[in-house]
Amino acid sequence: MYVLLFYDVEEMRAEDNGSTITQFVLLGFSDLPNLQGFLFGVFSIVYVIILIGNSIIIIITSLDAALQKPMYFFLANFSSLEICYVSVTLPRILVNLWTQDRSISWLGCATQMCFFLMLGATECFLLAVMAYDRYVAICNPLHYPLIVNHKMCVQLAVGAWLSGIPVQIGQTCQVFSLPFCGSNQINHFFCDIPPLIKLACGDTSLNEMCVFVVAILFAMIPFLFILGSYVKIISTILKLSSARGRSKAFSTCSSHIIVVLLFFGSATITYLRPKSIHSAGTDKMLSLLYTIVTPMFNPMIYSLRNKDVIAALRRLLLKKIV
Repeated sequence: MYVLLFYDVEEMRAEDNGSTITQFVLLGFSDLPNLQGFLFGVFSIVYVIILIGNSIIIIITSLDAALQKPMYFFLANFSSLEICYVSVTLPRILVNLWTQDRSISWLGCATQMCFFLMLGATECFLLAVMAYDRYVAICNPLHYPLIVNHKMCVQLAVGAWLSGIPVQIGQTCQVFSLPFCGSNQINHFFCDIPPLIKLACGDTSLNEMCVFVVAILFAMIPFLFILGSYVKIISTILKLSSARGRSKAFSTCSSHIIVVLLFFGSATITYLRPKSIHSAGTDKMLSLLYTIVTPMFNPMIYSLRNKDVIAALRRLLLKKIV
């Protein structure tokens, strides 16, 4: 379905604008010619860490009986999402670094951007769902099993995965219906909205407005929901009489807060800044944070700061050894 939509847009673009651009060039890290091999090695290691770390979380949350809880159900979904999210961009970066062939077809660029945006929207919603889960667990513990039951968990997870699809397909089609009649060189390491809008000819104010509106809907609103949830959570924690209870509650929530700040902080700056103050260097650095660095640290943040996950990992390793 996505391919047909992009082909239709490509035909309209060719007919209406007379554009001859059939492929783009991802400049990526071409300004660092002496570091291509080093960067390939670093990104390869990072990709392996992301795949192994998130896969371990998926495995132990699926196999360990002690982790059959809503919190770990959402964590397994989040780890699956991170693997998909990073696989949209990192393999292409590795191919570009290894072959030095940075060209990408018009359709390939559109497809990459569409999946990147859809998975980014899913991450925003899933982080909000995880905040809601912690809010109910801490602020309304007696009703927690009734409110966040298995059916509700599945509905929330499916909603997070699917909600952004129609909007992001529409936004991708809108961006790629723009006339690209000048340079085809994208000063980025993957196909993203800001660098593509920079290449477009004519007035792009409507596109910039749409990007801003979508960023508000898919980033700022979930972030404000998360912020409100944690204000109530912290308020409830501070009222606990037991110091041990407060410590355990803060430990459970602090991991999620760290992930939220890393992801939303870098992503909102990228998409809510006006076109006039975008710079290629800053965009690349911010994109590295939310596309590669955050997915790499997520398994460490959630496992090293979570005693239940560490205990489950030990039990799994002991079974393998025995």
